[in-house]
Amino acid sequence: MISLSSSITGEHFQLYKLEQELKPLGFMIGSNWDYDHGYFDFKIDDRVGYQFLRIPFVAVDGQLDTGGATVEIQEPFLLSHKYQRGLDDHAMIGNISASFNQFSEPVDKDASFPEEYVQVGKNLLKEVESKLLAN
Repeated sequence: MISLSSSITGEHFQLYKLEQELKPLGFMIGSNWDYDHGYFDFKIDDRVGYQFLRIPFVAVDGQLDTGGATVEIQEPFLLSHKYQRGLDDHAMIGNISASFNQFSEPVDKDASFPEEYVQVGKNLLKEVESKLLAN
C-alpha cells in the first residue's frame, strides 16, 4: 500500500454527488463498504493481480445506504492484490457457500505495487482533485 497525500483529504461531500462526479472517471464504490465507511476504487491494471487507486471515505452525516449521506474523504492510497489462480482450495462440494465463494482468496492482500503504475495513480488522483475541488 502506498499512501498519497491529497488536497481532497478531509473534504466533505454528499455521497450521491460524489458518485456522480467519480463514476464518469471510471471509479466505482468497492464491494467492501459498510454503513459508516466505504471506498471508491479505480482499477489501474489486472494482469498480475489487481492494482487500484482507492479513495476511502467515512460517513459524517447519515448512513451510506440512505439518501442524503455526507462523507469525509480519507487519505487515498494505491493498493495491489495478488490472487492465486484457480478455484478456492477451501470451497467444499455440497457446501451451499461453495457456490458463492468459489474464487480464490488473495495470496497477498497488500502486495507490492508495481512502480510503473505509481505515477498513473498519482495522475488519476490529480484528475479527481481537479474535478472535485472545481465545483
